[in-house]
Amino acid sequence: MKAFQSFGVEDAAIAIEYQAPDQVVRSYRSSRGIARQQRSGNIKQRYGGEFLSMHRADLLDIVTGALPSESVHLDADCVDTETRGDVAVVRFANGGEIEADIVIGADGIHSAVRDSLLGPIEPTFTGCICWRGMAPIDAVSHMSDALDMTAWWGPHGHVVHYPVRRGELVNFVAHFDSDGWTGKSWNHECDRSELMDTYGEWNESLLRLIESSDRYYKWALFDRDPLESWGRGRVTLLGDSAHPMLPYLGQGACMAVEDGIVLAEAVKLSPDDLKLALADYERLRKPRATRAQLGSRHRARQIHLASPVARLKRDIGMKLRARFAKDKSPNQADWLYDYDSSAEDGYSTPD
Repeated sequence: MKAFQSFGVEDAAIAIEYQAPDQVVRSYRSSRGIARQQRSGNIKQRYGGEFLSMHRADLLDIVTGALPSESVHLDADCVDTETRGDVAVVRFANGGEIEADIVIGADGIHSAVRDSLLGPIEPTFTGCICWRGMAPIDAVSHMSDALDMTAWWGPHGHVVHYPVRRGELVNFVAHFDSDGWTGKSWNHECDRSELMDTYGEWNESLLRLIESSDRYYKWALFDRDPLESWGRGRVTLLGDSAHPMLPYLGQGACMAVEDGIVLAEAVKLSPDDLKLALADYERLRKPRATRAQLGSRHRARQIHLASPVARLKRDIGMKLRARFAKDKSPNQADWLYDYDSSAEDGYSTPD
């Protein structure tokens, strides 16, 4: 949101998205409260921006809506890039080719731009399968914390749900440790019975929400180790193509937006030395993005604990930190929210 402030779309985001009163963590079966943190009220005073949950399609509309319509071209499937002297080249699946001053590959964990820079490196399957669905907000009206951002933690898995689009819809994403399916598509439709069989022993209120979606999609969760370098020549990477995030800190889209702000500022400050601009961008963003990348991986191990004793120990530790630690957030994530990409300094001064 602080990044959105810097290029004038904060109001558009606030108008269409949703700010939950609280962020809540519950036990998978009993609904016992594990952690709670306020997400409304003084959150902007504390961190400098609102804490909103967004529909992904709305997020894309907010960003593209700030651009001239002629700047966005769809149906262009990148297959390869290279630096040719002082020019970056992009080739597309339809046989077309364009030249540019620089090329930024923001094409996700299965990035074609990444492969063109580093060669094909297969991501690592995490052993986790995810499902997602969307339901009308009435689907959670039976829950006492229906409008909160809520996570249910259990053995080998968790489910998170939160309102989006002004609180009209509720989105849920379910994760479970399994190697039963390793598809890479984000749009593979599946049957409701898969979720009901997987989470059949979980809380009844949660199951009522899961049953309320018209469609269900699943994908296998993959991971990559941090890269030594993001770019080469006049081509570099951004977002999940550079530092794919597991979803356990909720930072995938956030880190990509931050990357964009720092990259834009680096180019603005060194328009006549774009290699220097790309080097600045990577130098300034890589430490934070890597910390979030590895932190998300660590968080996954804490959320899916199978042992009841280990889960109890984790829950007690979270209660103690919430009461006595300086950082009282459930994710110990003040370092994430305090950052402001638009206030980043340390850019090089061109000669």
